[in-house]
Amino acid sequence: MSTINGNNGLVSDLYWQDEKVPVADGSEQKLSQEDFFSLLTEQLAHQDPTKPVDNDQMVAQMTSFSMAEGITDLNDKFESFAASMTSNQALQASSLIGQNVLVEGNVGYMNQAGAGFTGVVVNEQSVQDMKITIQNQRGEIIKSIDAGTQAAGNIQFEWDGTDANGNAMPAGEYVVNVTGKADGEGVAIATAINRHVGSVSLAGSGQGVILNLDGDVSISLDDVIQIGS
Repeated sequence: MSTINGNNGLVSDLYWQDEKVPVADGSEQKLSQEDFFSLLTEQLAHQDPTKPVDNDQMVAQMTSFSMAEGITDLNDKFESFAASMTSNQALQASSLIGQNVLVEGNVGYMNQAGAGFTGVVVNEQSVQDMKITIQNQRGEIIKSIDAGTQAAGNIQFEWDGTDANGNAMPAGEYVVNVTGKADGEGVAIATAINRHVGSVSLAGSGQGVILNLDGDVSISLDDVIQIGS
């Protein structure tokens, strides 16, 4: 008994294949160098014999096209370079996860009770009677640190996470205020706080790399003053 195959013994590649409609990708709307020379050939073929195209004019047209094509290629290469730089920057920023970064500001964060934090007093002039105060989120002064007279320059400070009685403070945000006297007048002094990096993310719209700090705070990589405490 003989059997008959469903395809009648014919190879499927020999069947008439449906023509696929090409998908437009926008490239057909761009003039290539080949298109330009085709247009130039047509221009020369239909020029007025009594008024031929001037050589300088032809050179100018060819130069303009070459410059336009070169600028387009340069833009494409620059976009590729920018994307590569962003990826490289993200890879480098990922090494910051788990480290501390120094950020301008006066808000510190403790991720656990009594952990404390460190920072820098940005002192631009000689100051007497410098005092560093730590406040909770209700504005209550938890602890005061007398720093005395300090010359101009960055001054490292550390809060141990306790109040004036030595009790460990709960986790959360705390505000650092620094005051002193310069030339007999009271002055407020800027600070920078070390914050812990929890994760790194890539932002859209050209914002670059974003560092996500403990305490649900996000900053740009450009805002980092120093890495490590």
